[in-house]
Amino acid sequence: MNSNTAMSRALKEKIIKNVLFLFALVSIIVLALIIIFLFMEGVPIFGVVSLKGFLFGTEWYPTYDPPEFGIWPLIVGSIVVTFFSALIAVPLGVLSAIYIAELAPPLVKEIFKPVIELLAGLPSVVLGFFGMAILAPWLQQTFDLPTGLNILNASLILALMAIPTISSIAEDALYSVPQEFKEASYALGATPFETVTKVVVPAALSGISTAVILGMARAIGETMVVLMVAGGAAAIPESIFDSVRPMPASIAAEMGEAPFRSDHYHALFATGIVLFFMTLGFNLFADYISHKFKEVGSATL
Repeated sequence: MNSNTAMSRALKEKIIKNVLFLFALVSIIVLALIIIFLFMEGVPIFGVVSLKGFLFGTEWYPTYDPPEFGIWPLIVGSIVVTFFSALIAVPLGVLSAIYIAELAPPLVKEIFKPVIELLAGLPSVVLGFFGMAILAPWLQQTFDLPTGLNILNASLILALMAIPTISSIAEDALYSVPQEFKEASYALGATPFETVTKVVVPAALSGISTAVILGMARAIGETMVVLMVAGGAAAIPESIFDSVRPMPASIAAEMGEAPFRSDHYHALFATGIVLFFMTLGFNLFADYISHKFKEVGSATL
């Protein structure tokens, strides 16, 4: 009886293992096919314009005769908007995670944690509409601007989107710090503030760094918000009050108008390739930072 039970359990485990492997394999295959399709549709543009001219050209006029396919203003727009959103989102996200995980009273924690997680569930189009209808007129009137659809507006809304991601992942990293670390710190006479800043945060630095980078990766790939509130000007900005057109916004705004398999169509897919490599770089950097801080933490202990 015991032998039959063991065989039945082993068979079930084998079936479950194979099913999970099949799902993982399907996911990898689908992702690979998407990447192959992206390259198949994007690479042909380099028969019309050089890689250098495409990446560093300052004119994006795909419908002109002759057309101009320089995406440098789009790249700059994506980087600038992501940078300024990081200046807002990273301190707020990390500090809110530290407060909720280590300092907040239980009642406050029960309120703040669901509210931050609820922000993560807000559709980007809702945040974009808020930026257009509320924030843009306020910025325009307050700073006497020609338009409130600019870098500052997009950065504020993207920061609002990135904060829940950063806060949730960083909070999980802080919770994963062994309780023995804190008890040892208190036993040595450290205050709660010293324990958090000199023990808990350094021990969780790997997860916090990953949270920051993944939050910024989401910001740089966001489409709807930047399409609605960044202003849509394909030009290199001179101030935070200038309008820009990041790469995701250009793809979303122009793909429906580009004739199938035209140069414009291929240029938009090539823009997607650039965005793919930028997002991939963020994720690889997050993985590197995570492993680096884990090794440093292990060596210290």
